[in-house]
Amino acid sequence: MDTPDAIVIGSGPNGLVAANTLANAGWSVLVLEAKPRPGGAVWTEELTLPGFHHDVGAAFFPFGETSPALVPLDLPSRGLVWRHAPLDSAHPAPDGTCAAIGRDLDASARSLGEDGEAWRKLALWHRDTREKMLDALLSTLPAAGPMLRFGPMNLLRLAEVAASSGRGWSERHFRTEPARRILPALALHTDVGPDDPFGAVVGFMLAMLATSGGFAVPEGGAASITKALIARLEELGGEVRCGARVGKIVVREGRAAAVVTDDGEEIAADRAIIADTSAPALYLRLLEERWVPSSVTDAMRRFRQGFGTFKMDWALDGPVPWSSEDAARSSVVHTGDSLDDLAAFTAEVRRGELPSNPYLVIGQQSLADRTRAPEGRHTLWAYSRVPSTIEGGWEAAKERFADRIEARIDKLAPGFKARILGRAIFAPPDLEAMNENLIGGDLGGGSAQIRHQLVFRPLFPYFRYRTTVRGLYLGSSYAHPGAGVHGACGRNAAGAALEDEG
Repeated sequence: MDTPDAIVIGSGPNGLVAANTLANAGWSVLVLEAKPRPGGAVWTEELTLPGFHHDVGAAFFPFGETSPALVPLDLPSRGLVWRHAPLDSAHPAPDGTCAAIGRDLDASARSLGEDGEAWRKLALWHRDTREKMLDALLSTLPAAGPMLRFGPMNLLRLAEVAASSGRGWSERHFRTEPARRILPALALHTDVGPDDPFGAVVGFMLAMLATSGGFAVPEGGAASITKALIARLEELGGEVRCGARVGKIVVREGRAAAVVTDDGEEIAADRAIIADTSAPALYLRLLEERWVPSSVTDAMRRFRQGFGTFKMDWALDGPVPWSSEDAARSSVVHTGDSLDDLAAFTAEVRRGELPSNPYLVIGQQSLADRTRAPEGRHTLWAYSRVPSTIEGGWEAAKERFADRIEARIDKLAPGFKARILGRAIFAPPDLEAMNENLIGGDLGGGSAQIRHQLVFRPLFPYFRYRTTVRGLYLGSSYAHPGAGVHGACGRNAAGAALEDEG
């Protein structure tokens, strides 16, 4: 490629969506990826035993078939196939109760019992408003047009959720403990606990997406998403170059002009550079200090990451023997005995302790996608939220905490441990080594607390993807709207570049 119009730093989903958006507009685009393979945390490998295909990071995709940044790219025409389990999210507890939700509203209502009709009404409202809601929430702020299209009454209804804690909202709207623990458990996909002010909206959105798009899994693994995005980009003349870590962004006459890779190669960009990197890496490592105001430098040094992540993968000789039938049919299983149990877990992590009764997000991709494991066998994927660093270091604690996680699952699925053929363990330092955007094992691009969202993501006034340097844009999950494989951060950053270039 001759000098490209744009360089995108990083080939995660946001970087690849940004590249596709620019290529759609006729720009020539070069994507530079530090690692030997593309995709960031959206990739698949045989991590345990041959023939068992595990997602290295993101594993189920509520935005996959719904995001206004992904749907127009028509990835199914590039070979992406979505699969679904009968249910999408199950929430079993040791007392034998299990609330489950999903695209099948009748099955969800039966599972929730006396809260079933309240859930059905919520789900039907979301189905009626989903496209307008997602357009409003995922667009560049202030998103006045999308907000108006969503409508004032719908905005008021969503504002009531956003003004609440997960516990408060759930206790107002549901009568039973199993139903009440759904939203707070989903919110712990981030660092939002059940009693955190303004925390209900995180779990609410994931719950609503479970009822419409569902927690879909791509056939063949998460890498299928990355491969489809690259195939589309290459059809438009774009290029992805792996093993090319960018060490510096060159600024000339106040404008981002080129990048320099770690091996010393300088590559110019005619029109824009989009960074699918962490905000601290952009402002503290890639840019020279003279191009970054001291207020921004100080903010980045204090930047608040989300919880760390402890991830495990298993090769199993059969399906997980859940005591709950709904858990056995769900794409994702969330552990959390009660609202108080989830609150106690959150407090332990914030104190820097290893959780005594780990909250888990458990992915059963092989239920929906039989390409993930040999005939009759299954994969399992799970993570817990943990402190990024612990006393004594993670190497000394990895095996012990992994055993604690397996014991937690075995209580809900007696005989689980007997089905394990192999396992792989990834503590926060391992995840950051795999993808340097996952600082301290944070999967979400920084804290999801309200004071780190909207116009404060990553910091005011640089919340509209433009940075302190002309022609340089932040297009990662460290920008609004944040975590999730929706591609909106990359699409919106590319939109800003196109707007600035007329």
